[in-house]
Parts: sequence; C-alpha cells; structure tokens
Amino acid sequence: MKLVRKDLEKDNAGQVTLIPEEPEDMWHTYNLLQVGDSLRASTIRKVQTESSTGSVGSNRIRTTLTLCVETIDFDSQACQLRVKGTNIQENEYVKMGAYHTIELEPNRQFTLAKKQWDSVVLERIEQACDPAWSADVAAVVMQEGLAHVCLVTPSMTLTRAKVEVNIPRKRKGNCSQHDRALERFYEQVMQAIQRHINFEVVKCVLVASPGFVREQFCDYMFQQAVKTDNKLLLENRSKFLQVHSSSGHKYALKEALCDPAVASRLSDTKAAGEVKALDDFYKMLQHEPDRAFYGLKHVEKANEAMAIDTLLISDELFRHQDVATRARYVKLVDSVRENMGTVRIFSSLHVSGEQLGQLTGVAAILRFPVAELSDQEDESSSEED
Repeated sequence: MKLVRKDLEKDNAGQVTLIPEEPEDMWHTYNLLQVGDSLRASTIRKVQTESSTGSVGSNRIRTTLTLCVETIDFDSQACQLRVKGTNIQENEYVKMGAYHTIELEPNRQFTLAKKQWDSVVLERIEQACDPAWSADVAAVVMQEGLAHVCLVTPSMTLTRAKVEVNIPRKRKGNCSQHDRALERFYEQVMQAIQRHINFEVVKCVLVASPGFVREQFCDYMFQQAVKTDNKLLLENRSKFLQVHSSSGHKYALKEALCDPAVASRLSDTKAAGEVKALDDFYKMLQHEPDRAFYGLKHVEKANEAMAIDTLLISDELFRHQDVATRARYVKLVDSVRENMGTVRIFSSLHVSGEQLGQLTGVAAILRFPVAELSDQEDESSSEED
C-alpha cells in the first residue's frame, strides 16, 4: 500500500489518499472502511445519451465519484472489494443521491474521508504501507490424497490450491495402484507449489503432514526436479522445512506454526508472533486460569486493575457497525497501551484469528491474578441478600 497524502485535523477528522498495490491491500482497505465514510475513487458508469435524431444509446464512461458508504462487500479468495453508496458530489454523469457501486482495484488510488480517525485505523494504515509486512511464508499442509497450498501473510491465510486425489488402499501382494495414485497426487501438489508460490518473496515453505508423507513427498519432488533440471525448485531447496501436523486440513497449519523449529525460522514475521501469543494464552488458561481472561466484560475488568500484560483482539470487532461498540474496543486498546501493555490485533482471516474468534474475539494474559468477575458478582449478590 502506498500513502499518497494524509490530511488530518486536530479533532482527528480528515482524509487519506492511498494506492493499493497488492491483493492483500484490499483486505487492509476493507478494514479501513466503515458505513458513513466518504469514498472518492475512479469508476465506470453506464450513461445513456440521446442523439440529435432522438435515438438513445448507452456508453460506459470512466468518471470520479464521491460516495457516502452504505454497504461493503469483500471476497477473501479473489481479494476483490465492492463499495456501494449514494453520490454526495454533483457530477455531469451522476445526480446527487444516485446509487453506485465502486469496485476498488489495485494500482488505482482512492481517497477516504472520516469524521473520526481512531488509533486502530491509523495503525493499520502504517502497517499496510510498511514493505516489511508482505507474504513471506508459504505452507503445504498434506496427508495421503489431500493437500492445501497456502500463503501465510501477516494478516491472512490464503488457500491458493486444494489438491484431492483418491488413493486406493494397498492390497496384499499388489501395491501398484496405490503407488501410481500416490505419484499422481505428489505430481499435482508439486505443480501447485510452482504455480502459486513466488520464491522471490517467500522466505520459507513449510511442508506439514502426519507420518512420513512429507518426507516421501519432498524426496519425490526433488528427484523429479533433478530429472527435469527444474532450477526453480533446486535453487530454493533450502527454503523447504518439514514439520509435523495432525492432518492435511487448513486448521492443522496452526500446529505447524507452533513448532519450535518453525518459530526460530519465522521469528521476524507477525504470523509467528500471533500464534505464540495465542499459545501462551492457552497455556496460562490451563496452568494459571486467574491470569487468563476472555470476553469483553472480564477483560475490561482486568484492564481497570491495570493487570493486562498482553491483549489479544480480533480485527473483526473493529468492523462493528455500532459506533459506540467500536469506540469501546478502541478505548480498550488505547488504555492497555497507556498502561505499558502489549496489544496484538489478530486477523480474522488468519488461522490464529479464527481460533481467537471462538473465544469471543478478545482475550488477555495478565501480569498478576485478578479475582474472577463471576466471584465478585456472587459476593455482591450475597451482600444484597
């Protein structure tokens, strides 16, 4: 993402002009947009024209419109973003108040105006414009007959390919059908890796599976690479890292990212930091439950006691349509930072973010134990009795 211009007033109202450069920037833009914002961008509008003879024709014309945002639609697989709203600036082709849908595109600038730019939104712009935040991890999660080729970016896990091949069972004295199907499966996974992984950007490719599937696959892939003189795979052989996972499904990627060998290789990526924070939370919940809270009420209570060491919060909560509810989450984030706590904003499109979403989307690791909210409520109710 490229920041072209930033005009903010003292009361944090103002506008920002940005150019999305990569598909992932569309996800950042989706998180910046809210209902009621003003969006100015180039778009195509079908305009009816009447000739001097009275015949009516229609032309598609590129024009710049300013919309008051009403609905936002994001396709996570195609990384496409559509914004629908009413025109709030007179235009020779479009009347005031007319509805239009703008499809935001990479490498085409847009200007976003808000009445209030809060700290979470401004931080997201900073991160999106930081070139160090690009997709630098790829993963192949596999089991016999099933594989997912994923790209792990700092803010989302993108499934680029799913390979499914029916593998017949081994028969006594005849394994040829099983072996042929397995070879066909490995070949398809190998093709998917070459098609979807950009080795110029990716620092590490995780190959995760139960049993010996990963070893057999890597042996097959590099034998084929030597036979066919595939320079792409041979030159990047050192980037492949084999780790254990319980299955070939996408959710098993979290286990692979938790592996200590992987953590040391990915120590500089945000994805590894998020996974470690969530892992620490689960360990704390197991061993010291008084120092691990989740749910907004409990976490706010811990924050009042200045007890939060690490706040884990899903970016999904900041997309809440109710301004007061969103402001409550922003206030919590700002307060934790003021009290010298660490804030980790998880992406809801990331495997770790999906897990955090199952824990209400907000959790905290505390510096010291705090009495449970339920215990305090019980005490207050017994006093009233």
